[in-house]
Amino acid sequence: MASAFRLNIGVAQMSLAMFLSGFIGLFVFESGQTPFNVVFFRCVFGAIGLGLFCWWKGYFTADALNKKNITLALLSGFALVCNWILLFTSFKLSPISINTAIYHTQPFFLVLFGALFLGEAFSFHKFAWIILAFLGLIFVIELDADSFQGDTSMIEGAGYALGAAILYTMTTIITKRLTGMRPHLIAFIQVTLGIVMLSPLVDFSTAPTLSDTKVWGYLLALGLINTCFMYIILYSAFQKLQTPVIAVLSFIYPVVALGVDYVFYDQKLSALQFTGIVFILLSAAAVNLGWKVFPSRVKIKES
Repeated sequence: MASAFRLNIGVAQMSLAMFLSGFIGLFVFESGQTPFNVVFFRCVFGAIGLGLFCWWKGYFTADALNKKNITLALLSGFALVCNWILLFTSFKLSPISINTAIYHTQPFFLVLFGALFLGEAFSFHKFAWIILAFLGLIFVIELDADSFQGDTSMIEGAGYALGAAILYTMTTIITKRLTGMRPHLIAFIQVTLGIVMLSPLVDFSTAPTLSDTKVWGYLLALGLINTCFMYIILYSAFQKLQTPVIAVLSFIYPVVALGVDYVFYDQKLSALQFTGIVFILLSAAAVNLGWKVFPSRVKIKES
């Protein structure tokens, strides 16, 4: 009974975290700020919230803050912050729903990097799913000869989203090597680095004034809700759920983003683009869950 309750809590936490993620593009776009400004303020408010949480929980310990862990946390933080910059730039160029779907090619890069640099197995089935996802990508950006003439914002946006996916994959690989450090503390170090990294790049002349309460609301939401609160419940959910459940629930994010794009911006996808999104998300689920392209035949023993 207790384990079932724990599972239900984990599902609720993961679902809420992914639901909130679906609004990130909306907050970024509506803030009207440059990607550098948005990421900077996200890091500032996120660091305040996560820092207070880590202090309250007593996570600032000498064992956790050793030289190796701090170095790896900073490296992963560099990749994470750059990933946010590229992703938020993509939202300015082409539809949020499309770039969110492209961003979910992360599992494929994780498989490819694992095979290239970590010597992990790379099966025919994984290769086939990656090919299907690549086909989906072509469908999503409706790539043809005319795509390279005139307005190329769709291709540029897709390029930034793909770059963000690669950087997030690097963040994941580096973070996996961290031991003895709470994920909340890792996130705090990452966003704190973001403040230092972006301070020279922020355009304070275009930053919101004190009277711009609506803009500050979007930036506060990104930092406190979509960074601090979301990471806390997300990491709590990870401790309660098995990988297949996490993989399935993670697709709430792009579905919500698609709905947000439609409701707030009346963004309608063509049949080809919708098919492409289905291909990408189906392939990502297949890689995460280890599905085979062709199901194994069940052998019937003769008596």
